[in-house]
Amino acid sequence: MQSGFGKTDKWILEFETKDSTVNPLMGWESSNDTFTELKLEFSTKDLAINYAKKMKIDYELIEPKKRKIVKKSYADNFLN
Repeated sequence: MQSGFGKTDKWILEFETKDSTVNPLMGWESSNDTFTELKLEFSTKDLAINYAKKMKIDYELIEPKKRKIVKKSYADNFLN
């Protein structure tokens, strides 16, 4: 199975959870920090970095991994 390249051209700024707790009744993880629900999308890496610096947000940059594409046909499943 090969995945597509849809929505891979955006840079996303996500906030980390500061104080996560476990709900004793349901066992769900919860937090009072509402920034964890926020995801900001930017069209370029530079825009995302400039926004983080302007708002004085500590950031960690994670570069996308290079994808290796192996072209296969359906017939390859039966030839070996």
